[in-house]
Amino acid sequence: QWRVAESGGGFVQPGGSLRLSCEAFGFSFDYAPIGWFRQAPGKERESISCFDYSDGSTYYADSVKGRFTMSRDNVNNKQYLQMNNLRPEDTGIYYCATERARGSSCPRVRNLSDVWGQGTQVTVSS
Repeated sequence: QWRVAESGGGFVQPGGSLRLSCEAFGFSFDYAPIGWFRQAPGKERESISCFDYSDGSTYYADSVKGRFTMSRDNVNNKQYLQMNNLRPEDTGIYYCATERARGSSCPRVRNLSDVWGQGTQVTVSS
């Protein structure tokens, strides 16, 4: 059974950094792109990044480009989202997700993910 679990959220002041983790269970990142999403208070959930390790393709939303970076820990089957220069508008619940389908891709994961974690809260405030 495919499952993902996020961790690493917390409270940080503007300009600070956090690193979120997404651990995969039952599958490998080699075969499934991982997308990061966030839901700000009172707003719809949005796709902010995705990494497809099968071809190395990535996606970053304009709002996080240059500040957020994805990386991978092959040994522990984890993916990380390093978030730097955080802003109050980055506040929200962050989720990692994937699509359980052969041959998935970042465009599909961004819109058709069906394996979701429980989310981790990120609060950026002074």
